[in-house]
Amino acid sequence: MIPEELRATTLRVFALVGESITGATVALLSGDREMAKQVVKQDEEIDHLVKSSIRSVESLLMAAESPSLEDRKELLTLLRILPEIERNGDLAEHIARRAARGLGAEMSPRSRGLVERMGEVCSSIWRAATDAILDDRIDATSDIEDIDDEIDELHVALTAELVSGSMSVPVAVEVAMTARFYERFGDHCVNLARRRVSPSNN
Repeated sequence: MIPEELRATTLRVFALVGESITGATVALLSGDREMAKQVVKQDEEIDHLVKSSIRSVESLLMAAESPSLEDRKELLTLLRILPEIERNGDLAEHIARRAARGLGAEMSPRSRGLVERMGEVCSSIWRAATDAILDDRIDATSDIEDIDDEIDELHVALTAELVSGSMSVPVAVEVAMTARFYERFGDHCVNLARRRVSPSNN
C-alpha cells in the first residue's frame, strides 16, 4: 500500500496548484498585489512538497521490502507526474509575478477578457486532470484535450490582439509571455493525463 501520508501530500499539491492558477488570474485582473505575493509564496510550498514526495517515492522503491507490482506502478507514475505538477505551479507563479508588477492595469480591455477566459479554462482543465489522475479515469483524457484546444484558440485570439497595436510594445511582450504560461499550463495537464493513462509509454 502507498503510505497515507504520501497520498495526502499528493492531494495537497494538486489543491495548491488549482488555488494558484485561480489566484494568479484574479490577482492579475484585479490588481491585487497582495494576492499575487501569496501565490508566489505558495509556490515555495508546492516546490517543497513535490521534492519531499519524490524523495519518499524513491525511498519506497529502494526499500529492502520491495513494494508489490501494483504499488510499484503507482509509485513510478508518481515519479512521472510530480515534476509536471511542480511545473504547473511554477507557471501560476510566473503569472502572479506579473500581477504583482501591475501588468493587468496596462492591458487592453479585449486582452483582459481573453486572459480572464484563459484563467477560467485553465482552472477547468486542472480540475479535469485532477479527476483523471486521482480517480484513474481513462475516459477523461479526450475531454482534457478538448479543453486544451480551447486554451490554444484563446492564445491565438490574444496573439491577434497583441499585434493590433492596442498596447505598448513592452506591455504586449509581457502579455504575450503571460498568455504562453496559460498555454503551457494546459499542455502540462494533457501530459499529466497521458502519463497517468499510459505511464509505460512516457
